[in-house]
Amino acid sequence: MVKNHPSVDWTEYFARIRAVCPWSGAAWRADEIDIVRTRRILPLAPYRARIYIMPLSRRRLKKLAARRDHGPDEWLWSHPAYGANGAPMPCLIQQDRAELERLRGLVRSQTTVIGTGHACAGK
Repeated sequence: MVKNHPSVDWTEYFARIRAVCPWSGAAWRADEIDIVRTRRILPLAPYRARIYIMPLSRRRLKKLAARRDHGPDEWLWSHPAYGANGAPMPCLIQQDRAELERLRGLVRSQTTVIGTGHACAGK
């Protein structure tokens, strides 16, 4: 796990993306997000998400995510150049598709009530 990478404040990152992924901060604090430096795909369990640090361009990350985005895992990508919600390091993000859909449904039902319109883990 790369959780204590000296140049990256992952806690700050997950706090910053709260508007687009409200569950990530709590999952991070509960050690339910794994951060690794490998291209070898690992089984997601027991984590809720795995971040694969990959020093690639946004274009390459997007293509890799699209190629892997099938089956029970949903694949997203992020990059520091992506903007305010960009990850501090170029990465692919592996998450459980069914769990994300459940969380998105909860967020949608809450945004109907509170009117914020934010969704978790958009592509």
